[in-house]
This record gives sequence, structure tokens and C-alpha cells, in this order.
Amino acid sequence: MNIIRSWREQKVMLKQRFTILRDLDFEFKAGQREKMLDTLSLKLKKTRAELELIFAELQTY
Repeated sequence: MNIIRSWREQKVMLKQRFTILRDLDFEFKAGQREKMLDTLSLKLKKTRAELELIFAELQTY
């Protein structure tokens, strides 16, 4: 995947699209990115594959 948007932009776009998301849902410490993605998957009721597609879609806007 070619990353065009910054993490900050992606976070804002996700929060606009999924209003149940909060800043705390995006917090992670170094090496805990997978844990954050698992938390997002659970909260959005999406599989990891679906979540990856959402992130890829954000790059096309």
C-alpha cells in the first residue's frame, strides 16, 4: 500500500466516518500498533482485513 496521508489525517478521517471512535482508540506505544489495530477492529466490528481495506481507501481521497 502506498501511504500518502499522514497518520494524523487518517485518524481525523476515521473519526469523521466512524463517530464512535475517540482519540484514546488511536493511542499506542512503540511496538503496540497491532494491539491498537485489534482494538479498532473490535470497536468497529470489522475484521483486520476489512480494517486494512478502510486504511487503503483513505489513501485515495
